[in-house]
Amino acid sequence: MNQITRRQLLTGLSATALTGMALGQQPQTKPQPLDLKDFEPKSMLHVKETLIEKARFPVIDIHTHLAFTNNSGSQPKSVARVKPDEILAAMNRKNVRTMVNLTGGYGPALEECLAMWHKPHPDRFVVFTEPWFSQIVEPKYPQFQAEQIERAKKLGAKGIKVLKTLGLYLRENVTTGPLVKIDDRRFDPMWDAAGAHKLPIAIHTSDPEAFFLPIDRFNERFEELNAHPNWSFRGQDFPSNRELHEARLRVIARHPKTHFILLHVGNAEDLNWVSEWLDKYPNTSVEIGARIGELGRQPRAARKFFDKYQDRILFGTDAVPQGVETPQQIFGDKLYEIYYRFLETEDEYFDYAPARVPPQGRWRIYGLGLPEKILRKVYHANAEQILGLRS
Repeated sequence: MNQITRRQLLTGLSATALTGMALGQQPQTKPQPLDLKDFEPKSMLHVKETLIEKARFPVIDIHTHLAFTNNSGSQPKSVARVKPDEILAAMNRKNVRTMVNLTGGYGPALEECLAMWHKPHPDRFVVFTEPWFSQIVEPKYPQFQAEQIERAKKLGAKGIKVLKTLGLYLRENVTTGPLVKIDDRRFDPMWDAAGAHKLPIAIHTSDPEAFFLPIDRFNERFEELNAHPNWSFRGQDFPSNRELHEARLRVIARHPKTHFILLHVGNAEDLNWVSEWLDKYPNTSVEIGARIGELGRQPRAARKFFDKYQDRILFGTDAVPQGVETPQQIFGDKLYEIYYRFLETEDEYFDYAPARVPPQGRWRIYGLGLPEKILRKVYHANAEQILGLRS
């Protein structure tokens, strides 16, 4: 009797299956249409899942948006997303000692914001002021803005927040005309005033590189940009991502006595370039808000970055109460648990946002497992030093 090899057996079985199909038998499954928005794959990996309900050390969240300024009336007005009592319980559960509201506004709005958040709870809420950009059309704007910084310091503001408005939205006539560049000399008195009054500048410049590319099948943020096409800075008269960062670097170089906090890690997609900035400019630090999705998908490079710059990295989330448009920033227990898991554990392949579908891109992240020495600095010690807060 001839021996049948495994290859012959498999070949015979395949032939039998093809014969059956030819006789009218249909395959058990057919390709099914599925919209990308409905695709919710569940990972089959069996990996460790660690719930970190409370940060190992007290946290200063240096990047939150608890209020915004309504500038439509005769005077700017502060609009709170929630009341302090509505979020203090969550802060206590998650060991968040202090939240910094970066968008504290200017003029009367700043006074209202300080009265609502900082004065009743001076150890729990810190408020930053913002440039009064709508006044740029006034001939004496540079000096006016510098004086506003001095006034904000006296009122109790702890820093200045510069939105990506500068470089991407602010125009010569506020909303019309050419874009105003980040390194426009009209802002030099403001940068100098910040340094003189020891108020750090928390500056958001540019956005992810994909926001400057076509919204097509090659764009890794296609879903995000397709849902929010107005977030795209492709074409028109927008500068490139690199041009925006280079303009900010020129500002930093011109004002060595002013401390700049580069929000969103400065440019989280290019840690080598950010490392060059930190090495060259000692008056800079970085903050991680809304960028653990970027850091966590390059965990080895990110861990080296945290090791090297452990004294210059600040904890932030970019938290927005009720911020349904940006799921990766919705204030709440789940948001902080993800950040703590990323920083404290070596868990693998987990979601970077408390959302049904990854909101920024179709990937997952890996934990860094930072030692206590670095965690203590990132969670609160570095921010205490920059903001002049007591330990």
